[in-house]
Amino acid sequence: MREVFQQELAEVSNGLVEIARHVESAMQRAAVAFTNSDVALAEQVISDDARIDELAIALDEHTIEIIARQSPVARDLRLVVSALRISSSLERMGDLAAHIAALARYRFPGGVGPNTLRPVFAEMSRLDVAVARQLVALLDAGNDEETNRIADEIKASDTQIDDLHRSTFDALLSDDIQAQSVEVVDATLASRYFERFADHAVSIAQKVQYLTSGEWMQEKEPSTPVSPVTPGV
Repeated sequence: MREVFQQELAEVSNGLVEIARHVESAMQRAAVAFTNSDVALAEQVISDDARIDELAIALDEHTIEIIARQSPVARDLRLVVSALRISSSLERMGDLAAHIAALARYRFPGGVGPNTLRPVFAEMSRLDVAVARQLVALLDAGNDEETNRIADEIKASDTQIDDLHRSTFDALLSDDIQAQSVEVVDATLASRYFERFADHAVSIAQKVQYLTSGEWMQEKEPSTPVSPVTPGV
């Protein structure tokens, strides 16, 4: 029975890695669609988000079955409960990638937000793609040292994204920028989506570190959710 249980835990772990790979692909394509105003690629990201949702639901159901059948305790219980929370964050990251792609679709053939902010968004998207890649490596890490190193890299990238997020609002509130109201809405949503994507990655990193070290670090809560809207409508 113990061997069966360990195999089931491994399946949960592998399932999280699979979802993370889909999230990485979604953000990579969303970033390109956003930067290049590629409406066809944006449509792919939006359509493929359903697959991430399906994988997350299947993993959650499997994890709940494990709890019901195996009645795990101590570290095993923490692992399966954390898997449910990590799955939820990954699913939300997929949604955010789809929201970013949707902004590109709404503004096709033009770009999103004021021209002066597009270099900022290009850097935010680059960092988010790196965070998504690091997250896959984190969930597939083989030892505590590797886990901590990757988690620290994710947190460092998140700090840079936070700084860019603040700079976006500073720019939008300054007298130097000339933008229409729809451009301000677009820029505000885009910046929040990029920033929240990294926040969820930090939340996952902290959970994984806790599972490997047994020491809990103060978790960074993702920003207050913004309901997806159609800018300008």
